[in-house]
Amino acid sequence: MVGPGITSVEGLGLAVIAAAAAPARAASPGFVTKIDFKDPKWNRDIFARMDGDVDPAREKLGWLKGIAYGVRDNEKVQPLFAVERFSLARITRLNDGGWRRLLREIAFCRDIDTDKILETWHNPHTDKDVKVIPIANDLFNCTIADTVGAPASYGGRQKAVAAPQKPFLLDWSDRSNDTLICRMGIDMGYPGSLQPDKWPRESAGSFNRVSEHFIYTINRKDAENPRMTHVPAVGAWSRSTPWLPLTVMGQMPGNISYFTNFTSIHSISDLPADLVTAARGKGEKWLH
Repeated sequence: MVGPGITSVEGLGLAVIAAAAAPARAASPGFVTKIDFKDPKWNRDIFARMDGDVDPAREKLGWLKGIAYGVRDNEKVQPLFAVERFSLARITRLNDGGWRRLLREIAFCRDIDTDKILETWHNPHTDKDVKVIPIANDLFNCTIADTVGAPASYGGRQKAVAAPQKPFLLDWSDRSNDTLICRMGIDMGYPGSLQPDKWPRESAGSFNRVSEHFIYTINRKDAENPRMTHVPAVGAWSRSTPWLPLTVMGQMPGNISYFTNFTSIHSISDLPADLVTAARGKGEKWLH
């Protein structure tokens, strides 16, 4: 995601603002509604309202679906599998005016032709069948503030770099049809959690190079409405990442590129039944 200090985690990885120990929570859910692209507090509050629901009694449910592609030298890009993910977020107010977002997300791979959730997948790059493991981020928390500083350390895998605090300003466009468009992105590099000397088949290498990009589209009137604690968004997410461990491709040259769309949805009942069943099979907590 765009803006200094916004970071991601390894895996499917939706990007988040750098996580830290949570400050004390405040009771007031008030937020800035006057649109001002250069106001860090408005950027803070609208991002919290897009990314979650700033009413702490409510959960926000997000959904994403798209295709993962294999990219190798001297070959055309090849579709590998579909990916479908949902997340549940809850947001509370902090005493300093910022927000604390709590989130879980889980993603499953689907067959591109049949849309069936995969338990095994035939890797066209190796001509072998492999076991498919859901991608689960638990927990995936962050603090949303009106300033940003140094990026996250990825559990200590990336060396901390001192950075001055800067205003939290996103990349906005205001063009037509009463819509606001927010572009967010981040390019990352950090040591992999699976090193090739211990995981020769599962590790894509000692270093992870990852790039994530989002486009959020929201309604201007929703953003200005003080009664809307959540602002629904539709958009696109892309991610370029090393081979996933489940591909069992070792250090073969190339990478995976995701291209997906996402939106807010109202309730678990709006999700595909097989997706809910698969998530529940991993534990009831994935539905909350």
